[in-house]
Amino acid sequence: MAPKTMKIGDVLTGQLNAMRSRDAKGKRTNVYQVVSEPRRLPAPAGLCNLETGPETFEIVAASEAQATQLQKLVGKEVALKVAEVACAEQAGQMSEALVTKWSVVSKPN
Repeated sequence: MAPKTMKIGDVLTGQLNAMRSRDAKGKRTNVYQVVSEPRRLPAPAGLCNLETGPETFEIVAASEAQATQLQKLVGKEVALKVAEVACAEQAGQMSEALVTKWSVVSKPN
């Protein structure tokens, strides 16, 4: 079965996990991730060189407020509206795709 195509504005659902990582400068930072069904990303990304498309999505916090919002949701099921997504390309990234612009659309219990 072909992976579902993700479009900008689609909702990504799954449990939000947090991991510790080091940024480019070596500073320890939280990395947030949602594991979901495989998706085909919008062109030109497509399947991100994966047979079924990415299943792990790193949720990038663009501000301290977003980081705080994500921290409160760790371990819970979340629904995030995707505004910008791309394949993970840097060495050491723990997810197959990056969601760099997003918003929480609901907080299921």
